Amino acid sequence: MQNNSRGSVNLWAAAVCGLIYFGLIAVFIFSEYGVSGNHGIMLLAGALVGGYMAMNIGANDVANNVGPAVGSGALTLTAAIAIAALFEAAGALVAGGGVVSTIKSGIIDPSLVGSTDSFISLMLAALLAGAVWLNIATVLGAPVSTTHSIVGGVLGAGLAAGGLGVANWSTLAAIVGSWVISPVLGGIIAACFLYFIKRRITYQPRMAEAAARTVPVLVALMVWAFATYLILKGVKNVLKVEFVTAAAVGLAIAIGGFFALRPVIARQASNLENTKAEVNTLFTWPLIFAAALLSFAHGSNDVANAIGPLAAIHQAIEAGTVAGKAPIPLWVMLIGAIGISLGLAFFGPKLIRTVGSKITDLDRMRAFCVAMSAAITVIIASQLGLPVSSTHTAIGAIFGVGFLREFLKRQHAHHLQLIHDSHGENPTSLQQVLEEFHDASVAGKVAIIRNLEATTGSRFKLRTASKQPQPSEALVERALMFRIIIAWVVTVPISGLLAAGLYFVISLL
Repeated sequence: MQNNSRGSVNLWAAAVCGLIYFGLIAVFIFSEYGVSGNHGIMLLAGALVGGYMAMNIGANDVANNVGPAVGSGALTLTAAIAIAALFEAAGALVAGGGVVSTIKSGIIDPSLVGSTDSFISLMLAALLAGAVWLNIATVLGAPVSTTHSIVGGVLGAGLAAGGLGVANWSTLAAIVGSWVISPVLGGIIAACFLYFIKRRITYQPRMAEAAARTVPVLVALMVWAFATYLILKGVKNVLKVEFVTAAAVGLAIAIGGFFALRPVIARQASNLENTKAEVNTLFTWPLIFAAALLSFAHGSNDVANAIGPLAAIHQAIEAGTVAGKAPIPLWVMLIGAIGISLGLAFFGPKLIRTVGSKITDLDRMRAFCVAMSAAITVIIASQLGLPVSSTHTAIGAIFGVGFLREFLKRQHAHHLQLIHDSHGENPTSLQQVLEEFHDASVAGKVAIIRNLEATTGSRFKLRTASKQPQPSEALVERALMFRIIIAWVVTVPISGLLAAGLYFVISLL
């Protein structure tokens, strides 16, 4: 009953804030531009739909940045929303850039669209279609790519306006390739980081001491990755920096951070008990900073998905021509920044919970691996010229963490079974070997298992048994995983079909 009451209050608050937000947009357009003639109406419609798109970006896409921190307990939901809203808005306003591409990702050739009015209708249809699909995906609890949503919208409306020749099919093929590249690369990198942490910290007999040695290195790597990421992606619209320069500056910051933080982390570790739960607390502040920095970079980059088409509509109306690039007025940027924050605050919690805890269980070490993967994957892919989605990367990283844990859990269970099978007839010997196995280092455990395999001939049996997880060993929610993957695959086609239909409707008005 209490939850229902709270939900009703939130809906009422969202409705009131939404009405104020859209009302202020309408008042501004009326006062600054007037709403006379077809172009005035289209600018008002574009501003309102741009605000709607920004709210849906906040509701769906921002969960990837803060969800792992919330799921791991490093941040409360309220604190995560506050941090993300602040840094998303800051990223949009400070580093969102003064010029934006009117055709996201170069998916169509604007010169083949036709008249200015057709171009304006195309942009409005694409923006509305992308927003509607994001809204549907949020209701379904599926985190999808906002970039793919607007790309699908531009493609569908572009084909409706100019035919098959208007599309850049090679660019589209690269985007389709990113559906596989992004989650696979993100999953592999996150799993590698988690395995490294397990080998160097949680599998060690003295975890707190091992953490004191290893965590400063991991934090320095995080500083290097995020400094490079922010220089390359977060401020790319206001400052152009080459990769080598960005990496060198990031490395210098990381080295300074290592020597500054190492004694701090050592003091914290000296007061910890020798348990995994205690060691997890060392990753709290790195996760908070990661959530803030990812939100800043996201705001600076993905705000263009909401305001790019709106800036294009404004440019086409003001200049009377179709342009490949359009300047962004401050009021357009404010619509994007405020809309993302409102969408996150009122509708983001559902996706934050999905990303943070429903796909797989995340503690702070695992969440740290997801955050690291999100930054490093984008850096690697950018330098290789591979198109990646930040959403697909983050979710793929969570899948990678979960599947690695499944694999290690099955291997551990089979190793224990091998010990039981080898010493089951002698309880005293069994207990002794189990205690020895539990207290051994990683190398010691490997030696014990290899010795048993050599004496029992069980290596082939164990490897074969490890291929299929038993239901009790599944640590990734399969039904949710398949629902998310299906949503990814249909994002471009659905938003494209919606945009094509909307284009024809708008053209008739």
